[in-house]
Amino acid sequence: MPVLVRPVRGRRDFRRFIDYAYERNAHDPHWIPPLRLSEHERLTPTKNPFFAHAEVELLLAWRGDDVAGRIAAIDDRLHNEVHRDNVAMFGFFEAADEDAAQALLAAAASSALANGRRFVRGPINPSLNESAGLLVDGFDTDPMVMMPHNPPEYADYIESAGYRKVKDLFAWLYDIEREVPPVVGRLALRVRDRERVTVRPLQLSEFAREVERMRAIYCGAWEHNWGFVPPTEDEFRRLATELKPIFDERCAVCADVDGAPVACAIAIPDINQALKGTNGRLFPSGVIRLLRRTRYIDQVRLLLVGVLPEYRTRGLYPLLLFELQRQVRGGGYRRAEFSWVLEDNRDVNQPAEQAGARCYKRYRIYQKALA
Repeated sequence: MPVLVRPVRGRRDFRRFIDYAYERNAHDPHWIPPLRLSEHERLTPTKNPFFAHAEVELLLAWRGDDVAGRIAAIDDRLHNEVHRDNVAMFGFFEAADEDAAQALLAAAASSALANGRRFVRGPINPSLNESAGLLVDGFDTDPMVMMPHNPPEYADYIESAGYRKVKDLFAWLYDIEREVPPVVGRLALRVRDRERVTVRPLQLSEFAREVERMRAIYCGAWEHNWGFVPPTEDEFRRLATELKPIFDERCAVCADVDGAPVACAIAIPDINQALKGTNGRLFPSGVIRLLRRTRYIDQVRLLLVGVLPEYRTRGLYPLLLFELQRQVRGGGYRRAEFSWVLEDNRDVNQPAEQAGARCYKRYRIYQKALA
């Protein structure tokens, strides 16, 4: 039976778009179902400030009366204003088989052409500030919070459509219980004293102000990273608010120099350990299951380490990680994932490997030139 791709129209189609990911991955033991409410809000223009500078067309693949896949065709005006590379994105990709995948990817390319774009890049869901990349190595373990997971065959589907790798992203796994060499501790203390640095935890009691400070550091530190688009104030605030319920003050540190915040390292408890088995629903029994399991979370994802450019030569990076490991270990956590890291970011990848971390997952972003 032929595959037809149609835009999402109305609430029923919208629910089908969200639900299809749960149906497609139901039998994958390592796929962690995100909360359906969060997915609903992420794809609703009135709930997600990303839509203020982007158009997102949700598409469903149909085989008769059955959904056979989904994709989002994304045109991010802010990205193209920043990078001037005339690129469209695709994301939220799921497909039952090769035929559905090719139909969906062709539809996303047609949408990009209609918007005058020269390239299509993805998967990006919906921006690099949230979730990005296709898992191509490391299928035998669960993903950590806000990291994607997909069937291995998706890489073949995308490459068959003419896409080629544009960038790989690494995820490093580190044993928090690993002893830090004494010389590292002495170096960290020397940096703290020499540079007049105050290392402190983030304060939930000053949540709004801390969010503003972290955004300033994030944008300053990541400004020249490949593909980076500075999140708007509303975007950053939305993401911080969404993560606030699982935030642990022991999992984040900020470095102040002469009273001004100049660097930060932020990790979040891996709520995926608690979400497994909920099917993305909190009711009727999901809340109880979630509350019970949060007590057993023993790993974190380090999702942001940022040092303002003018302070990068002062040794703040190892100082932050030394203090963060000490605090996180005190919180009872055993493992940390540092993700994602650009494959060519030697300033991070080399020290991570030297510290004993293991690159255990690899994600790929693809790109295709349009005729």
